[in-house]
Amino acid sequence: MTVERTVLPGVGVAHAITTRASQRAGVVCHLDGRREIVLYDPEDGERAICLLVLEADEAHRVADLLSATVTVDRLAELEQELTGVIAARVRLPAGSPFDGRPLGETRARSRTGVSIVAVVRDGEVIVGPAPGFVLRCGDLLAVVGARGAVADLVALLT
Repeated sequence: MTVERTVLPGVGVAHAITTRASQRAGVVCHLDGRREIVLYDPEDGERAICLLVLEADEAHRVADLLSATVTVDRLAELEQELTGVIAARVRLPAGSPFDGRPLGETRARSRTGVSIVAVVRDGEVIVGPAPGFVLRCGDLLAVVGARGAVADLVALLT
């Protein structure tokens, strides 16, 4: 898939994607927080045929779905299975009972057997976060554990 980023002065930023099947779609991120999902004509990749307007909160919901809030995405960089152990990323969703609470309160390792080895927040990577590290909605947790245990962690966080 290719991604094109275009700055739209006074409007925001547009991101257009083209899939391997040559389908084109895009997201326009307006300065006021609105987001538009654009589907392009298969015959003319520059002509929009459908526009879906999302308010900021709706865009966050769709982003949660795409970042697999409920399911777990494996990190490509860490994706090495070692006898049933996987490295995965889990986004802390909106409404999580652990939003605004210290990592240690999750008791993730003792409850699920999964270790939270890093947290990515606002582009910063916090490696080996301490139990007192306060989690926030949207944090991306890098985790290591058995596949089923990672699913248990997702259930715990949601």
